[in-house]
Amino acid sequence: MQDSERVVAHGHRDTYDRELIGLRQRVVRMGELVATAIDQAVGALARQDREAAAAVVAADREVDAAQAEITARIVTTIATQSPVAIDLRFLMSLTHATYELERIGDHAAGVARQVIKIGDVRHAGGLDELGEMAAAILHGILLALVDLDEAAARRVAAQDDDIDRVYHALFQRTLERMRAEPGWIETGAHVLLAAKDLERIGDRVTNIAEEIVLLATGEEVDLNP
Repeated sequence: MQDSERVVAHGHRDTYDRELIGLRQRVVRMGELVATAIDQAVGALARQDREAAAAVVAADREVDAAQAEITARIVTTIATQSPVAIDLRFLMSLTHATYELERIGDHAAGVARQVIKIGDVRHAGGLDELGEMAAAILHGILLALVDLDEAAARRVAAQDDDIDRVYHALFQRTLERMRAEPGWIETGAHVLLAAKDLERIGDRVTNIAEEIVLLATGEEVDLNP
């Protein structure tokens, strides 16, 4: 290869690397939209604010649009750049992370829909705590994504066990109350639906953590065996 060809190839690689960095930044910005949605859904749950919950449901369209834009850019990049294996792995990991974020956005909207229907849950026992934990784990994984921090991703994923523990305890308490108070059965059903959406956020954050480990190290791991 002549020197001029090396300069062109090097310049192309620099441009391509900036494009890959830009895609990751877009995924992070999408994550920020999702984090806002879950924060607002949890806040609406704590306050029983139906108006705020309705706003979360409406805003889910922005998350869907962000995913569609990122996916289109990734497809275009693959089609036009013919990425080598390591770059293709990077792009596919971003695709998977984007999918998980979109689903977390759906779970946030699901919680908000239950807030609209649920009535008084001040004595549901653990639902607010579960919401706060889900919001915290999502914020943690976004920080790990920004830095491609493998160790942080693993630490965040480990917190899913705490979410599962709180969820299962809440589930049992809610069933017991539904059996003891037939008039609370409908409210209890909405509590369980909201709790399941919050619990699933932990699972999807774990999936994102696995993608971060793959991006950072090239190692495929199962962080939720």
